[in-house]
Amino acid sequence: MFSTTAAIIVDLQKDFTTLMNGALAVPGSDEHFIQQTAECAAALKAQGCRIYGTLDWHPADHISFCTSHPGKKAFDSIEIDGHTQKLWPPHCVQESDGAASLLPPDLCETFIKKGSNPRFDSYSGFFDDGGVATGLDDLLKQNHIDALLICGLAFDYCVKATALDAIRLGYTVIIIKELTAAVAPDSAEQAQQELAAAGVCFISAESLLF
Repeated sequence: MFSTTAAIIVDLQKDFTTLMNGALAVPGSDEHFIQQTAECAAALKAQGCRIYGTLDWHPADHISFCTSHPGKKAFDSIEIDGHTQKLWPPHCVQESDGAASLLPPDLCETFIKKGSNPRFDSYSGFFDDGGVATGLDDLLKQNHIDALLICGLAFDYCVKATALDAIRLGYTVIIIKELTAAVAPDSAEQAQQELAAAGVCFISAESLLF
């Protein structure tokens, strides 16, 4: 059933969860959310679906960190090289405890690390803001994947960007909506509209598995 379908679990890392009091915790990312996501992914894997994860993997001086810009604070927005950069608290620093995945270690075939270039943010699992590919598209094509189930954190940023890039690359994209959580209601509503307009579908975990 899922031979040409993969699930992408976006950035289910300690720093993004309320469960672990993360540096950039997304509301709703509690123990139930983490458990539900892992259980759904395990059920999909048992039915032949490939499971991949993405990880924010930032250097300590990353451009998106407010601490990299003297006089600025978290959630400010600044202009850099002609585009708007939202500033975040330092999070998911390479090799730090906060960057660790909360998924069972044997669940994902591999993790795609993103945001490693200090000069570019990378919400999408496919490309950073400088246009450099992460390798995810190549991996999916090597495994003859043409449809993606996407979930994780955060709906209005990295899930959205990953899904939109997947659509542009020609994949059928379905978001498992209750297995996402958003940073803020207004940006979540905007993301919902953008994704629907781009042709992204939404499904519940229950209807997907049963």
